[in-house]
Order: sequence, then C-alpha cells, then structure tokens
Amino acid sequence: MVARSMFNAQYFRTFITLVETGSFTHTARRLEMTQPGVSQHIRKLENYLDKSLINRYGRRFTLTEAGRRAYDYSVRLFAEHEHFRHSLDDESLDSGDCRVASPGSIGLLFYPFILGYQQMHPGLTVSYSFAFNDEIIQDVVAGRYDLGIVTEVFKHPDLKFEPWHQEPLCLVVPADFTGTSLQELMALGFMNYSDGINYAGQLLRANFAGEFRSMSHFPRQGHTNEVAMVLDAVARGLGFTVVSRPVLETSPWQRQVKALTLPHQAYESLYIVTQAGTETPKRYMQLLDDFREERRNTLYGLVEEPGFDI
Repeated sequence: MVARSMFNAQYFRTFITLVETGSFTHTARRLEMTQPGVSQHIRKLENYLDKSLINRYGRRFTLTEAGRRAYDYSVRLFAEHEHFRHSLDDESLDSGDCRVASPGSIGLLFYPFILGYQQMHPGLTVSYSFAFNDEIIQDVVAGRYDLGIVTEVFKHPDLKFEPWHQEPLCLVVPADFTGTSLQELMALGFMNYSDGINYAGQLLRANFAGEFRSMSHFPRQGHTNEVAMVLDAVARGLGFTVVSRPVLETSPWQRQVKALTLPHQAYESLYIVTQAGTETPKRYMQLLDDFREERRNTLYGLVEEPGFDI
C-alpha cells in the first residue's frame, strides 16, 4: 500500500499554473522551480487525490476528467483563501485591498474616482474589473471580487443585493440631428449595445407614452458589446442610442453628439452585490458613500435625489 502525500497548498498552486500556462517549462520559470520539481508536485498531488490528473504526450498533456475537476476546485480554493485573507483587514478606511467589478457605464467614472482616492491614501490597492452583470455575479460568488456593482437584481442564495445609486439616462443623437419626434428617431435608426434595448425602451416609453410600442419597430443600425464605443457610431450619424449619463460625460465624442432634452427622466439603477453573510470592509463603504455624494452634488445640486425602489 502506497502512503498518500499530505495536503500541500503549493501542489495545487503548481497544478493551477501548469494548466494555465500549458507548459512544464513555463510553469517552472513562473514559479522559479526546476521542471523535475514541477513534475514531482504534480505526482504528489495525484498521489494525494489518488487520481491521474493529466495525460502526458511527450512535452504536451491534456487534462483528465479528474484533472478538470481538480483545477476548478483549486481555483475556488485559492479564491476563498484570498477572500479570507482580505476579509481580516476590514476596519481601516484608507488601507487594504479593494477588489471591485462593475459595468463600464458606471466604471468609466467610478474607477478614476477610486484611483484619485488611492493617490490620497497610498495604503490602498485597487483591482478593478469592467464586466457584464453575469460575469460580475460569477466573480463575486467565486470570491475573486469582494464587491460588485450591477444593473439588475438576481435571485441567488449566496448573494446579497442592496440598492446604491441611480444615473440619468440620456437619449443621444448626432450633433446635427434636428428631429424631436418618435418618427424622426425611428427614421434615424438605433445603435445597440448590451443594455441599449432595455434603456431605450424605458426612456422612450416615459416620454412617448401614446406612440411608443416596442423597440422592435426601430431599425437596428449596429451593435457593440462596449458601451463606451457606441457613441462613436452615433457621432458618425449612424443612429441614436440611450446611455447613462457617465457614458456621455466621459465620451471623447461629446462634441459630435448631443442629448435630446426630454420632459420625463428615466434612470439606470445600480445595486451593490456581495456574498451573503459577509460584512463589507469599511473602506468599501467609504468609497461608495463618497462617490455617491459627489455624483449627487454634480447631478442634482440641492435638488432632492429621485427615489430608489428595489
């Protein structure tokens, strides 16, 4: 009977690196090991798990089914370890790691705000991801980010959602567009992105209640998965779109487009998502509160901010 190896986190780290690099040579170089040392770690991990993790073909290899499952577990293991390590330092307002994910719409303003905050507080470090809602959810569940900002609330047993902030939606047209009616917008056509259809329908329904039926009646002039780039198409006269105010404020095409003045406002609602049962470190709450206060002063001045229903 062969004695199994003891649990060793470094073996799992070596295995993760091997899978991600696809090479024993690159793994050895990245981890500052020898190639025989890498092979020894993999053998000991296989011995510990009592399963073959890779099929070797000379210098190449493929993962076995056990190997794929071991890799997924290893990633979760280290993500949970990082989440635990970061969670121990939750009292300081101006030091520690900040791991945040958000859509590009709000991130275009929030990430530069965090960087400015970091300049004032050198003890802070920032890892920021621009992602779609479903990716943010996955990253928060896996512990890769402590906090996410999303535009929708999802039912998930491991997550907690809280309303945070709202940004006005803007109907953006080419700078030389002179129309104001729904028919003229329909003739111009619509430039879409990930949230475009939803936001356009929301804003047009609020302002053309007697005429607007569905965005399906609008010609689609194109689509991009990057919200920051959709105004490039609008600036070229290819159509109109509806984006949140930060996208327009940060766009390099501000002079080539304009936001139509409308009688009724609609908003992009933003929610904070964290792991259920965890307490958000105070440095995050400080950042969120300070940014929200700055945006409230910019957008509304002394006017009361609109209500927020969840």
